[in-house]
Amino acid sequence: MKLSLPAIALAAFLSSSLSLAALAQQQQPPVPDAPTPQAPKPLSSDVNGPIIPGEGAGDTPTGPTSSSNPTAQQPAASSQTPSSQAPTGQGKDQVQITQPELPAAGEGIDKVTKLGTINVNFVEVPVTVKDSKGKLVAGLTWRDFKVYENDTREPLQVFTVDPAPLSIAFVIDQSLTSDVMAKVNNSLGAIQGALTPYDEVAVFSYNNGAQNRSGGFTGAQSARVPFVLSMTKVAGEEMLAPVTDGPLAGCNIRQNGNCVDPNIQPGRSAGGSTFMTIPKEIHTLNDAILAAAKELSTRPKGRRRIIYVISDGKESGSKAKYSEVVRYLETNKTAVYGTLVGDSARWGEGYVSRFHVPGMMTDNILIKYAHATGGVLDSERGVDGIEKSYAKIAEEARTQYTLGYYSHQPILDTRFRKIDVRVERPGMEIIAKTGYYTSGQDAH
Repeated sequence: MKLSLPAIALAAFLSSSLSLAALAQQQQPPVPDAPTPQAPKPLSSDVNGPIIPGEGAGDTPTGPTSSSNPTAQQPAASSQTPSSQAPTGQGKDQVQITQPELPAAGEGIDKVTKLGTINVNFVEVPVTVKDSKGKLVAGLTWRDFKVYENDTREPLQVFTVDPAPLSIAFVIDQSLTSDVMAKVNNSLGAIQGALTPYDEVAVFSYNNGAQNRSGGFTGAQSARVPFVLSMTKVAGEEMLAPVTDGPLAGCNIRQNGNCVDPNIQPGRSAGGSTFMTIPKEIHTLNDAILAAAKELSTRPKGRRRIIYVISDGKESGSKAKYSEVVRYLETNKTAVYGTLVGDSARWGEGYVSRFHVPGMMTDNILIKYAHATGGVLDSERGVDGIEKSYAKIAEEARTQYTLGYYSHQPILDTRFRKIDVRVERPGMEIIAKTGYYTSGQDAH
């Protein structure tokens, strides 16, 4: 049978198509079967390595990784800030995973001092924590604290509860009234009993100007301390109203027709029958705190620098301003503690004295000093209460939580750096300095 030309062409085309299809089928690899489901391995009892959120525990992540996703091969902890650097940016609240250094008992203060010497950006923050009843709270760990500098969370590098030796400059107010001054004089003998042989003391007094009674620091248990304290005992001020009228208002002692003392002559500073001039009070508290702070700035690192003021907190007539003195305190890591006596210790009146009336003297400026520097004040009216306040405040200054971190701010930035310390527990009162200034001493 003869085939036509179109039929022969169609047969050849069909034959070539079948051969190409058979060749492609032979070259295609076979499709593998689906893997058999496997049961997960049980967790072992000896898990090694850190626990990383999202990956569990272990030295290295287990399981297959895809080469098309390079981020999957990076460890989860790589996004965390190294412990030696602070997070950058404002307002960040990063969770600290790396545990800070926890020195052994008795080595905490030495470690803090060493870090502050070798790293100029190291910041030491003593913290006192009290409950709602004013009792000291013990047993807190580093996980309970958060420290912010200029609203930035700073990872803690050191955490210790070791007590620090104290360098205390006592500042005694001699401008108190005679009745209050007598109570202070009788209580001064209890100061030495509140201190340890590791502490050191300097004594200052002030009325119209500051006086360094001890001439420098001496051992807290030295025999010189009672003698120096006895030098600060005075009778106090007699707060008497001037007599401006009556038979006692005139001047009884005259010379050449004039009063010997013009201050008591009618019509002069004591006033007359129509007006009365009250003598101006002098309480140079700012000058006394500044003098004590300058003496404390010479003390070596590793000692807790404290100014302890026994006063009613009144300020009038000082050459130094409050803003200048508090900056010096915050630059030289000095805290102001104190016992309030006299008018500032009275219930109700002591609270009102915190507010300053323009044009009048400041009735209680110690509140501002203690708040800015992380100190504590106690109000006492009797001799027994004043004596107990010495031991109570010395204990609070000695037993503090010491937090250390590296500031993210450059050392050359001398602007004020705000510090905010928080404790993740309800009903806690946190007492710490509100900030600090850097100085050239930090670079040595």
